[in-house]
Amino acid sequence: MRLMLTLVPEVSAAPGSVTKHHVQAMIYSHLQGTPYEELHDRPGFKFFNFSNLFPRLDVQAGEVKHLIISSPDEGFVETLYEKLTPAERLYLGKVPFRLTGLKRFRLRPTGAFITDTPVVIRYRNRFFSFYKDRDVNYFLNTIKENAIEKYTSFTGEPFELKGPLFTRLVPYKRKKGWLDVYVRVTFNGRSKTVVGSLWKRLEFRLDNQNKEFYTFIMETGVGALNSLGFGFVNPVRGRWKVDPENR
Repeated sequence: MRLMLTLVPEVSAAPGSVTKHHVQAMIYSHLQGTPYEELHDRPGFKFFNFSNLFPRLDVQAGEVKHLIISSPDEGFVETLYEKLTPAERLYLGKVPFRLTGLKRFRLRPTGAFITDTPVVIRYRNRFFSFYKDRDVNYFLNTIKENAIEKYTSFTGEPFELKGPLFTRLVPYKRKKGWLDVYVRVTFNGRSKTVVGSLWKRLEFRLDNQNKEFYTFIMETGVGALNSLGFGFVNPVRGRWKVDPENR
Protein backbone atom coordinates (compact mmCIF):
# COMPACT_ATOMS: atom_id res chain seq x y z
CA MET A 1 0.00 0.00 0.00
CA ARG A 2 1.18 3.54 -0.70
CA LEU A 3 0.67 7.03 0.63
CA MET A 4 1.36 10.04 -1.57
CA LEU A 5 2.01 13.40 0.09
CA THR A 6 1.49 16.62 -1.81
CA LEU A 7 3.91 19.21 -0.48
CA VAL A 8 4.41 22.89 -1.24
CA PRO A 9 7.79 24.31 -0.17
CA GLU A 10 7.56 27.67 1.57
CA VAL A 11 11.10 28.67 0.59
CA SER A 12 13.55 27.81 -2.15
CA ALA A 13 16.51 25.66 -1.20
CA ALA A 14 19.81 24.69 -2.74
CA PRO A 15 20.12 21.23 -4.33
CA GLY A 16 20.83 18.61 -1.68
CA SER A 17 19.08 20.55 1.09
CA VAL A 18 16.53 17.74 1.47
CA THR A 19 18.21 14.38 2.06
CA LYS A 20 17.00 10.83 2.56
CA HIS A 21 17.72 11.15 6.28
CA HIS A 22 15.41 14.19 6.47
CA VAL A 23 12.54 12.23 4.91
CA GLN A 24 13.22 9.23 7.13
CA ALA A 25 13.27 11.47 10.24
CA MET A 26 9.91 12.99 9.24
CA ILE A 27 8.40 9.51 8.93
CA TYR A 28 9.73 8.35 12.30
CA SER A 29 8.59 11.54 14.03
CA HIS A 30 5.01 10.89 12.89
CA LEU A 31 5.12 7.37 14.33
CA GLN A 32 5.57 8.67 17.87
CA GLY A 33 2.70 7.64 20.14
CA THR A 34 1.66 4.80 17.81
CA PRO A 35 2.30 1.04 17.82
CA TYR A 36 5.17 1.77 15.41
CA GLU A 37 7.03 4.26 17.60
CA GLU A 38 9.82 1.79 18.41
CA LEU A 39 10.33 0.77 14.78
CA HIS A 40 13.46 2.90 14.46
CA ASP A 41 15.24 0.95 17.21
CA ARG A 42 13.86 -2.45 16.30
CA PRO A 43 16.50 -4.79 14.81
CA GLY A 44 15.95 -6.27 11.39
CA PHE A 45 13.97 -5.07 8.41
CA LYS A 46 11.69 -2.02 8.77
CA PHE A 47 9.42 -2.90 5.82
CA PHE A 48 8.89 0.57 4.40
CA ASN A 49 10.36 2.61 1.59
CA PHE A 50 9.97 6.04 0.02
CA SER A 51 10.54 7.81 -3.27
CA ASN A 52 12.48 10.89 -4.18
CA LEU A 53 10.66 14.20 -4.14
CA PHE A 54 9.16 14.69 -7.58
CA PRO A 55 8.94 16.23 -10.09
CA ARG A 56 12.62 17.23 -10.11
CA LEU A 57 14.86 17.17 -7.07
CA ASP A 58 15.41 20.92 -6.79
CA VAL A 59 13.17 22.87 -4.40
CA GLN A 60 11.53 26.14 -5.46
CA ALA A 61 9.15 28.09 -3.23
CA GLY A 62 5.52 27.44 -4.16
CA GLU A 63 6.30 24.66 -6.63
CA VAL A 64 4.26 21.55 -5.81
CA LYS A 65 6.20 18.42 -4.90
CA HIS A 66 5.10 14.87 -4.22
CA LEU A 67 6.53 12.15 -2.01
CA ILE A 68 5.41 8.50 -1.94
CA ILE A 69 5.82 6.26 1.10
CA SER A 70 5.19 2.55 0.59
CA SER A 71 4.94 -0.52 2.80
CA PRO A 72 3.58 -4.06 2.57
CA ASP A 73 2.24 -3.42 6.10
CA GLU A 74 -1.07 -1.64 5.52
CA GLY A 75 -1.28 -0.76 9.22
CA PHE A 76 1.92 1.25 8.85
CA VAL A 77 0.49 3.25 5.94
CA GLU A 78 -2.84 3.76 7.70
CA THR A 79 -1.03 4.99 10.82
CA LEU A 80 0.88 7.62 8.85
CA TYR A 81 -2.31 8.61 7.06
CA GLU A 82 -4.01 9.26 10.39
CA LYS A 83 -1.02 11.03 11.97
CA LEU A 84 -0.32 13.40 9.10
CA THR A 85 -2.60 16.43 9.09
CA PRO A 86 -3.60 18.30 5.93
CA ALA A 87 -2.27 21.87 5.98
CA GLU A 88 0.33 21.03 8.65
CA ARG A 89 3.85 22.37 8.25
CA LEU A 90 6.46 19.66 7.72
CA TYR A 91 10.17 20.25 7.96
CA LEU A 92 12.47 18.18 5.76
CA GLY A 93 15.77 19.22 7.24
CA LYS A 94 15.54 22.99 7.54
CA VAL A 95 13.14 23.39 4.62
CA PRO A 96 9.48 24.03 5.59
CA PHE A 97 6.76 22.46 3.45
CA ARG A 98 3.00 22.84 3.64
CA LEU A 99 1.20 19.48 3.40
CA THR A 100 -1.72 20.09 1.04
CA GLY A 101 -2.86 16.57 0.21
CA LEU A 102 -2.76 12.89 1.20
CA LYS A 103 -3.70 10.00 -1.05
CA ARG A 104 -3.73 6.29 -0.25
CA PHE A 105 -3.55 3.90 -3.17
CA ARG A 106 -2.53 0.42 -4.25
CA LEU A 107 -0.50 -0.70 -7.24
CA ARG A 108 -0.45 -4.03 -9.01
CA PRO A 109 2.79 -5.53 -10.32
CA THR A 110 2.76 -5.80 -14.10
CA GLY A 111 5.79 -7.94 -14.93
CA ALA A 112 8.36 -5.13 -14.85
CA PHE A 113 9.59 -2.49 -12.41
CA ILE A 114 11.37 0.80 -13.01
CA THR A 115 13.60 2.19 -10.27
CA ASP A 116 13.05 5.63 -8.77
CA THR A 117 15.99 5.42 -6.37
CA PRO A 118 19.23 3.41 -6.61
CA VAL A 119 19.30 -0.30 -5.83
CA VAL A 120 21.98 -0.95 -3.20
CA ILE A 121 23.54 -4.22 -2.05
CA ARG A 122 26.40 -4.95 0.31
CA TYR A 123 29.69 -6.51 -0.74
CA ARG A 124 31.91 -7.63 2.12
CA ASN A 125 32.42 -4.49 4.25
CA ARG A 126 31.26 -1.98 1.64
CA PHE A 127 28.64 -1.41 -1.05
CA PHE A 128 28.69 -3.32 -4.32
CA SER A 129 30.03 -1.42 -7.34
CA PHE A 130 29.67 -2.56 -10.93
CA TYR A 131 32.72 -0.46 -11.79
CA LYS A 132 34.94 -2.09 -9.15
CA ASP A 133 33.46 -5.55 -8.81
CA ARG A 134 32.04 -6.33 -12.29
CA ASP A 135 30.20 -9.37 -10.95
CA VAL A 136 26.67 -9.45 -12.37
CA ASN A 137 25.99 -12.90 -10.92
CA TYR A 138 26.79 -11.66 -7.42
CA PHE A 139 24.36 -8.77 -7.90
CA LEU A 140 21.59 -11.06 -9.19
CA ASN A 141 22.08 -13.68 -6.48
CA THR A 142 22.21 -11.10 -3.69
CA ILE A 143 19.06 -9.18 -4.63
CA LYS A 144 17.20 -12.50 -4.88
CA GLU A 145 18.45 -13.72 -1.49
CA ASN A 146 17.64 -10.35 0.07
CA ALA A 147 14.11 -10.34 -1.37
CA ILE A 148 13.33 -13.84 -0.13
CA GLU A 149 14.80 -13.12 3.31
CA LYS A 150 12.64 -10.01 3.68
CA TYR A 151 9.51 -11.79 2.47
CA THR A 152 9.91 -14.79 4.79
CA SER A 153 10.69 -12.46 7.70
CA PHE A 154 7.51 -10.49 7.02
CA THR A 155 5.16 -13.41 6.41
CA GLY A 156 6.71 -15.95 8.77
CA GLU A 157 6.32 -18.56 6.02
CA PRO A 158 8.97 -20.27 3.87
CA PHE A 159 9.06 -19.23 0.22
CA GLU A 160 10.92 -20.63 -2.76
CA LEU A 161 11.44 -18.72 -5.99
CA LYS A 162 12.52 -20.82 -8.93
CA GLY A 163 14.89 -18.99 -11.23
CA PRO A 164 16.21 -15.44 -10.88
CA LEU A 165 14.38 -12.57 -9.22
CA PHE A 166 14.45 -10.69 -12.53
CA THR A 167 14.65 -12.32 -15.94
CA ARG A 168 15.81 -9.21 -17.80
CA LEU A 169 17.48 -6.03 -16.56
CA VAL A 170 17.78 -2.86 -18.63
CA PRO A 171 20.02 -0.28 -16.91
CA TYR A 172 20.34 3.46 -17.12
CA LYS A 173 23.90 3.74 -18.43
CA ARG A 174 26.17 6.18 -16.63
CA LYS A 175 29.32 7.88 -17.94
CA LYS A 176 31.56 5.55 -19.96
CA GLY A 177 28.84 2.93 -19.81
CA TRP A 178 29.14 2.14 -16.09
CA LEU A 179 26.06 1.66 -13.98
CA ASP A 180 27.11 3.09 -10.62
CA VAL A 181 25.41 6.09 -9.02
CA TYR A 182 26.64 7.70 -5.82
CA VAL A 183 24.63 9.19 -2.95
CA ARG A 184 26.11 10.82 0.16
CA VAL A 185 24.39 9.80 3.39
CA THR A 186 25.22 10.02 7.09
CA PHE A 187 25.64 6.94 9.27
CA ASN A 188 26.20 7.49 13.00
CA GLY A 189 27.26 11.08 12.40
CA ARG A 190 29.73 10.21 9.63
CA SER A 191 29.21 11.01 5.97
CA LYS A 192 29.55 8.05 3.62
CA THR A 193 29.04 7.40 -0.07
CA VAL A 194 26.42 4.80 -0.94
CA VAL A 195 26.89 3.12 -4.33
CA GLY A 196 23.86 1.85 -6.23
CA SER A 197 22.38 1.35 -9.69
CA LEU A 198 19.30 2.56 -11.57
CA TRP A 199 17.25 0.43 -13.95
CA LYS A 200 14.79 1.26 -16.74
CA ARG A 201 13.27 -2.22 -16.53
CA LEU A 202 13.50 -5.07 -14.06
CA GLU A 203 11.41 -7.77 -15.70
CA PHE A 204 10.00 -10.90 -14.08
CA ARG A 205 7.55 -13.72 -14.79
CA LEU A 206 4.35 -12.95 -12.92
CA ASP A 207 1.89 -15.72 -12.05
CA ASN A 208 -0.64 -16.61 -9.35
CA GLN A 209 2.02 -18.32 -7.23
CA ASN A 210 4.38 -15.32 -6.99
CA LYS A 211 2.02 -12.36 -7.32
CA GLU A 212 1.97 -11.65 -3.57
CA PHE A 213 5.76 -11.95 -3.43
CA TYR A 214 6.34 -9.38 -6.19
CA THR A 215 3.69 -7.09 -4.70
CA PHE A 216 5.64 -7.26 -1.44
CA ILE A 217 8.93 -6.45 -3.19
CA MET A 218 7.28 -3.53 -4.98
CA GLU A 219 6.18 -2.03 -1.66
CA THR A 220 9.22 -2.77 0.51
CA GLY A 221 11.90 -2.11 -2.13
CA VAL A 222 14.68 -3.97 -3.94
CA GLY A 223 18.04 -4.53 -2.27
CA ALA A 224 19.26 -2.99 0.99
CA LEU A 225 18.69 0.31 2.87
CA ASN A 226 15.01 0.45 1.88
CA SER A 227 13.97 2.38 5.01
CA LEU A 228 16.49 5.03 3.93
CA GLY A 229 14.76 5.39 0.59
CA PHE A 230 16.90 3.14 -1.59
CA GLY A 231 15.56 0.55 -4.02
CA PHE A 232 12.18 2.26 -4.52
CA VAL A 233 10.44 0.87 -7.61
CA ASN A 234 7.26 1.48 -9.57
CA PRO A 235 5.49 -0.97 -11.86
CA VAL A 236 5.82 -0.28 -15.56
CA ARG A 237 2.36 0.76 -16.79
CA GLY A 238 0.90 0.09 -13.34
CA ARG A 239 -2.68 0.99 -12.48
CA TRP A 240 -3.38 3.19 -9.47
CA LYS A 241 -6.37 2.20 -7.36
CA VAL A 242 -7.15 5.30 -5.28
CA ASP A 243 -8.91 5.21 -1.93
CA PRO A 244 -12.09 7.37 -2.27
CA GLU A 245 -11.65 8.75 1.26
CA ASN A 246 -8.34 10.42 0.51
CA ARG A 247 -7.85 13.88 1.89
